[in-house]
Amino acid sequence: MLGMGLIETLIHLMLLLLLPPLLLGVINKTKALAAGRVGAPYLQLYYDLFKLMRKGMVLSTTTTWIFPAGPVITLAAVMLAGLLIPFGPFNAPIAFAGDLILFAYLFGLARFFTTAAALDTGSAFEGMGAAREVTFACLSEPALFFALLVLAKKTGSLTLNHMLHGPITVFPAPAEAPLVLVALGLFVVLLAETCRIPIDDPNTHLELTMIHEAMSLDHSGPLLGVILYASALKLFILSALLLHLVAPFQSGYMYLDWLLFVVETFGVAVLIGILESLMARLQMKRVPYLLTGALLLCGAGFILLVR
Repeated sequence: MLGMGLIETLIHLMLLLLLPPLLLGVINKTKALAAGRVGAPYLQLYYDLFKLMRKGMVLSTTTTWIFPAGPVITLAAVMLAGLLIPFGPFNAPIAFAGDLILFAYLFGLARFFTTAAALDTGSAFEGMGAAREVTFACLSEPALFFALLVLAKKTGSLTLNHMLHGPITVFPAPAEAPLVLVALGLFVVLLAETCRIPIDDPNTHLELTMIHEAMSLDHSGPLLGVILYASALKLFILSALLLHLVAPFQSGYMYLDWLLFVVETFGVAVLIGILESLMARLQMKRVPYLLTGALLLCGAGFILLVR
């Protein structure tokens, strides 16, 4: 039993460390194919990260220790959140009662240091991006909490392992209507937290419309690489959370279950790529409406469950 638990932990760590950049490659490749282009290789982000880690850094004389520490602390917080979330039918390496609170606030901690590092530069554009980030977080974070509360109420547990491995599935719709609403709301939260279309465009270079990218304008070299990797990591973790609701399948064979989880994760990336190919980014003034809708969906799911 101990040996199997160790193998599961090692596979969990391996996927957590190595797979996230590939998801962005799948998204970009899907968008390229939808547009009739060849597109960048699937492994392009790995090449970019390797190149950035070999470069030097340019640090402004107006910044303090917060500027270089922000991306590092952000990555550490997101990495720890990845150790709390179970992948597929397997347990997370770290689990305890109430870990759902730590999971949610680790993303809040990452956001705080990301925005603090942006504000530390004194740049008007980075300050604008930081202000937009925390404003939209006022809507996405409550939606995430409502989603976690629905899962806690549904399973009667405050541990993520038990919450996400409980008897939950969105497919028997009449009995699982709250979970259908939560799944829809979580998908919007995923797009907001990872700055994807229609919330934000990670490829934009128009400063007046940027959110996440505006906060990394002054970062370079390894610090920029850390920011890109942390963003991919957040996408992977939130996709794993969403898959427990929309695709909680398992075969009963350990290695096949890991493969199934990876394939499902690629499926989420393909879905995001198709969505970004079919629609444009929303006007900035309409983004709060979409996030409010996600909050109402998760809140309605919670009300349906406790009524």
